Amino acid sequence: METYQLNGEKWAAMITQGAENLTRNADFVDSLNVFPVPDGDTGTNMNLSMTSGAKEVASFDASSVGEVSAYLAKGLLMGARGNSGVILSQLFRGFSKAVSGKATLTPAELAEAFRKGVETAYQAVMKPVEGTILTVAREAAKAGLEAAKNEDATIESVMGAVLEQGKIALEKTPEQLPVLKEVGVVDSGGQGLIIIYEGFYGELTGEMELPDYMKSMNELVQAEHHRHVQDFMSTEDITFGYCTEIMVRINETKPGLKPFDEEVFRDDLSKMGDSLLVVADDEVAKVHVHTEHPGDVFNYGQQYGSLIKMKVENMREQHDNIVNKPEEAVGPETEFGIVTVSAGAGLEKLFKSMGATVVLSGGQTMNPSTEDIVSAIKEANAKQVFVLPNNKNILMAAEQAAAILGEEKVQINPTKTIPQGLTALLAFRADHDFAANTAGMSSAIGDVESAQITTAVRDTTVEGVTIQKDDYIGMIEGKIKVAEKTLEQAAVHTLQTMLDEDSEIVTIIFGEGASQESAESLAEQIEVDFPDVEFEIHEGNQPVYPYIFAVE
Repeated sequence: METYQLNGEKWAAMITQGAENLTRNADFVDSLNVFPVPDGDTGTNMNLSMTSGAKEVASFDASSVGEVSAYLAKGLLMGARGNSGVILSQLFRGFSKAVSGKATLTPAELAEAFRKGVETAYQAVMKPVEGTILTVAREAAKAGLEAAKNEDATIESVMGAVLEQGKIALEKTPEQLPVLKEVGVVDSGGQGLIIIYEGFYGELTGEMELPDYMKSMNELVQAEHHRHVQDFMSTEDITFGYCTEIMVRINETKPGLKPFDEEVFRDDLSKMGDSLLVVADDEVAKVHVHTEHPGDVFNYGQQYGSLIKMKVENMREQHDNIVNKPEEAVGPETEFGIVTVSAGAGLEKLFKSMGATVVLSGGQTMNPSTEDIVSAIKEANAKQVFVLPNNKNILMAAEQAAAILGEEKVQINPTKTIPQGLTALLAFRADHDFAANTAGMSSAIGDVESAQITTAVRDTTVEGVTIQKDDYIGMIEGKIKVAEKTLEQAAVHTLQTMLDEDSEIVTIIFGEGASQESAESLAEQIEVDFPDVEFEIHEGNQPVYPYIFAVE
């Protein structure tokens, strides 16, 4: 049946279907990451963001389109993760403003709301680039406006035009962004948006089966459900103390691997702990389990294929921190606070030792949400707070948090790497005022060159560098410059590329996959060609990157 008015109930159902469709396809969106590194998390970020918006809508009994849209915008705002999630939140923030106070929407009003969303999203991005989610959203909205001009226009016809033109725009993104064409993929953020729009259209036309409930895969990325029982148990009651998550690339052709049988896989893992969740497709198995021996889970997963992602959280420590934290622990408000983001116990300790007030856990593969950053800023308990995101994909969420709390209270220093964050923190002076520290910390960012070593998750060629799966790659200031077969070769080659006669200090932060001994050996090799350079070595415990380098 053709629809000429969109009401709140149908709009809420469209949101649910859009979020569920993205949940089903988040891994596919992740796979479109341009760089072949194990941090392709656009799909994950958009999924967590959209799911947050859908849950907010589902939590309230809203009858009008305006009310539903307001709840969606609020949920997206606080749940936004990564740049893709922030842009998505801005798209529907503008949409919400356009439909404020409206009980229903005509086809023309729906089209105008999409246009307003694009306008708001563009305003949120300092330097919009063609060939991204913004391009897809813009072209889709234009098509909606044209379709709405037809005297026989319906809600279905407008949404259909939005979806159709969005898909066309998505297919053109490789022609607009050379790096997409080089790697042979479309823009991941644009793909995520199309998947949401497919859900919208499917709900309108009945072409997609509606889910009975929202079963989001974000449990596999952000398993926080165990915290709901903190107040009703003691630390000693936690039988399996480590919340452990892995992703295994199954059905590989490497010799010695077991053939994947999900039932056997699940049964074996169930003997290692509780709260087990396994989701698998033809390529990847995702596991979440509470266990006493995370290493056993890792080792077991490796019997079936390569481990793509690994994450462990000590639930006993989390429980102690929550339950035993005295209520009177909050002292008087200080003049300045510093919030920084990092992943790894060593890096947290390093940042704390240098004066960080709050170290928020996050980084590649686990970007903190806007709400997480807002909470960290409040926890800093200071009149004015500096935030060091230390990752370009966290920067927009941090800026959104600052906008919520008031920019006169919060200063976002645009640090995109851990070394930049450390350098900015060193530049802080407690006896300087807010403006002087803002200038000094921002200026210091340019004094350091950053690099990371990680592993390639697929064969590709990026900016002239030919890469094979499982190669070690060196990324200098975010650009892949080195690809080698061993970690040592990649580390040496990367540092040799970074260093010159003016280099004075090299900081080596070793994480998972490296050690104090390997870092010292690396320094000795580099010292042969650069005898005047001083080396500092720190244990970061960071995932994803065995080495992080800073050169000054």
